[in-house]
Amino acid sequence: MGNILEISNVNQTFGGLHALSDINLQIEEGIIHAIIGPNGAGKSTLLNCCIGRLKPDTGSVMFNGHDMIGMQPHDINHAGMVRVFQTPEIFPELSLLENTIIPALAKRDGTFKFNPFATLSKEKDISDQAMSALADVGLDRFADQHAGSISRGDKRRLELAMGLIQEPALLLLDEPTAGMARHDTNRTIDLLKKIKERGMTKIIIEHDMHVVFSLADRISVLAQGRIIATGTPDEIKNNPKVKEAYLGEEAEDES
Repeated sequence: MGNILEISNVNQTFGGLHALSDINLQIEEGIIHAIIGPNGAGKSTLLNCCIGRLKPDTGSVMFNGHDMIGMQPHDINHAGMVRVFQTPEIFPELSLLENTIIPALAKRDGTFKFNPFATLSKEKDISDQAMSALADVGLDRFADQHAGSISRGDKRRLELAMGLIQEPALLLLDEPTAGMARHDTNRTIDLLKKIKERGMTKIIIEHDMHVVFSLADRISVLAQGRIIATGTPDEIKNNPKVKEAYLGEEAEDES
């Protein structure tokens, strides 16, 4: 399979700070590609350049052969690149089912500018899809519950369902297990492994090395705005530059 995403010569500065310097990265279709690095390395900035929240100073972001630079975030989303954020962006006063229906309607209609309260009850087909997406993440039994009342881990899984129902070609996951207890983290790992079997390409930003080495087919390491290594999990574990810049003895613990 070829590359679904090709990032070439991307630079991003904020004043005098070089947040990203000459980023070149290829994401192969159908794999889980993890991006790791210390706080402030530029990981979230890179994702923001991919989804249109930032326009880099130079470079290109080619997704399925089309440059995303200059496109609006909702157009990039509609093209099939969907991001699940570190802080769940849900509607706490709505049910889990209603939360999952909303992005499906937006995907179908090509815009997020609509009144969900006027249409949710009339969307039987999408409602069935939403129940299936909730079942995928183990939340279907809570479908009628207000989203604000569920646990943090379940909110993360709800937003994952909101991403999955859009049937993206590329799913970007920003710290999918941040703040979770270990049992919730392990449930999320199992869930993402199950989704991986469908062939959906995923980019994961993650600090938890247990999660990274459990899931990733390939790993890229960012340090001070530059990619210092890309390779298989074993190659990254044994890369001296990576150990010095980031992993240290933590990588040895996962061997």
